[in-house]
Formats: sequence, structure tokens, C-alpha cells
Amino acid sequence: VVPNLLSLDEIEELRQDTVTLAKGGHPCDNLKPLPDDVSDAEAISRILCIHQPHFVSPIIERYVKHPKICGILSQIAAAHLPHWDGSVKCMQSMLFVKPPNFQGQAWHQDEIYIPTRDRSLIGAWIAMDDATVENGCLWVLPGSHRQGYLYPQRSHENPDEFDFAAESYGFDDTDEVPVEVTTGTLVFFNGYLLHRSRKNRGDTFRRVLVSHYCNAWSLLPWSIREGESPANADRRCIVPVSGVDPYAWKGYDAPPKNVSLRTCKAVQQMEASDAS
Repeated sequence: VVPNLLSLDEIEELRQDTVTLAKGGHPCDNLKPLPDDVSDAEAISRILCIHQPHFVSPIIERYVKHPKICGILSQIAAAHLPHWDGSVKCMQSMLFVKPPNFQGQAWHQDEIYIPTRDRSLIGAWIAMDDATVENGCLWVLPGSHRQGYLYPQRSHENPDEFDFAAESYGFDDTDEVPVEVTTGTLVFFNGYLLHRSRKNRGDTFRRVLVSHYCNAWSLLPWSIREGESPANADRRCIVPVSGVDPYAWKGYDAPPKNVSLRTCKAVQQMEASDAS
């Protein structure tokens, strides 16, 4: 946890770009422009999370490559490896808005979604608002990443508290602790760390930009193509952010000009109300 890594001016730039995204202000195939009379708060009040906003927003991409963030990543992402040179790449960004009454996400480990070859996945979590227990801050199980074990997953039965993503299970969570942080704080955590967030029971947004990175020397067997072996699969829709990219000879896949939107019970209720 690194308090005040980003300035309030930088945070405000991210907040404004969140509005721009929500209003369809960036060229994007599936975020259409909203009418001019839609307020900023209205525009973002229907969004739980935008996946891959750096695909369409140059401002978000700039924060993915922020020198202060990447300087820390170049020291910690693969520090468990004896000969790592500090090279890092980014493969994902997620912009959480999490308005009041929106659900959180049940227990999970990020490496179960984005597998690396060397356990180097790391999340960089930018608090765009004060994150509190009331508005749905992170909760973590300290030390749960150390063994490098990926817990099984199942569907949960608590859609009032969590979104529809599967939950990890098979462990004792009595030692969980909240990660309450102030605006501008960076939280870095390993891809094997068990973490979750609860429903926003406050009256303010809990906005966060979280990006995922790993050792640039690790192959990235994520979204394996048909006929491709997991042993040599390597996602190339990436952003090199530190050091060298040893696989630059493979070239890079251009990101699509679209994002994906995560849903939850609160979003579905809004959509049902619109349709009625």
C-alpha cells in the first residue's frame, strides 16, 4: 500500500475521463454517445466496471504506463525470481465505478483468470475515491498468495452482495482484513492473493482503476487460440511498461476499439426498469 502516489489533479483527470468514457466520448464500438442533457453523475451511475478502457482511452493508457507506478512494478512484480531484470508488461485494465447499492465481487484470485508462467501477475489498484468498509473496499486474506495454490471456484448464491463472477472456496476466511485507503493511494497485490469486495452500502461512488501486469519474460497463456498449445501460447495484446520485451519479435496484436461491461444485480434491475 503506497499512500498519495498520485496527486489529486491526476485523480481528477481519471475521474473526468471516466465520465468521458461513460458518455461515449472516446471512439468505441459499444459505448455510444449519450444525449447532451445527461449529467456526469447520471452517466456513470449505471456502470459497475469497464473492462479494458485503455483500449479506447489514451488517458487511461497513459496511467497504465505511469512512471511512478511502473517504477514500483519494476522492483516487485517478479522479485521472487533470482535473475529478473525488472521488465514488465500490462495485459489488462479495469475501471470500477461501483455506485451506491452496486455489488462487489466474491473471493477470487486474479491468476485464475490471467495465468502467467512464473506466478508474477500483479494488480496495481488506484483509489480514485476514499475506499471504506461502507462503500465496498477490498478485503484480503494476508499471506494467501505464498503457496501459489489456485483454489477451486463455484457459483455463489448471494447476488445481493456480489456480482455474478464465480467465487473461490476451500479456505478459512476468518482472518480477512479490510484495505481502507485514501484517494490517490496505490495498492499492489500478487495474482494469487485471495481478495474480495462487498456491496457499496454508502452514498458515494467507489471508483478504482486497476491494471494487471506481469514479468515481461513470462509467456502469457491467456485467451488461447484454437489449435494453440498452452505450453507456448502467448497473448500479444499487451503494453510493455518497463525494461525490455524479449518477445517483441512476435509483434503485437492491435487492441479492438471496444470495451466490455461487467454486470450485476443492480445493473439488471436498472435495465428491467428501463424496459418496463
